[in-house]
Amino acid sequence: MMIKVLIADDHHLFRDGITRLLRDAPGIELAGSAANGEQAVELARLKRPDVILMDVNMPGMGGLEATRRIRAAQPDTQILMLTISEQSEDLFQAIRLGARGYLLKNASTQELLEAIRQVFAGEAPITPRMAGKLVDAFATMAMERPAGQSDEKIEVLTGRELEVLRLVARGLSNKEIGLSLSISPLTVKSHLRSILDKLGLRGRVEAAAWAIRHGLLRGDRDRDREGGG
Repeated sequence: MMIKVLIADDHHLFRDGITRLLRDAPGIELAGSAANGEQAVELARLKRPDVILMDVNMPGMGGLEATRRIRAAQPDTQILMLTISEQSEDLFQAIRLGARGYLLKNASTQELLEAIRQVFAGEAPITPRMAGKLVDAFATMAMERPAGQSDEKIEVLTGRELEVLRLVARGLSNKEIGLSLSISPLTVKSHLRSILDKLGLRGRVEAAAWAIRHGLLRGDRDRDREGGG
């Protein structure tokens, strides 16, 4: 199945470069390109793309507002922010408004194509570094939480769910987690759904940030330091 991709970026040369890249990529079909948020919203309505590569800062309507409008009107369209912005607030707002992933423009060609395929498959491209920025945002911006929800819910997770959650926080895809734990990607997806339900979270990105904030990767960092001598 071909993945229909729309590009939204105000830099003409960048749009041209991504256009050429996607035209040569197997399994990907270019749905169009937009120079600002208004065009992105309109083209999304007309073209019904599967994935939109969305810049954050554009003249007129920016990528964050365009993301909000598109996700409200077309919840099946997945949005991958592709930007130079490493600002925690931009990252936080993009995820809160419905973006599925957040990739910097210095990513490699392979990283971009893989991120598009992950978003289309319902996964959320995230690296530990970007998840760490989300944690910073959570510390400074109040997050809406259901009444009575507790931050201390690690004990409700099974051992296998904790293993899955740690690997999600390390940025692994469902396929990679399955290979690491010798289980199928469908089983990983089932575990992740259970984790989200138990912790009251709304997606993979929030799950990764929750894991980092609660120190579930601390042992990994300690082992890395010991290995580094």
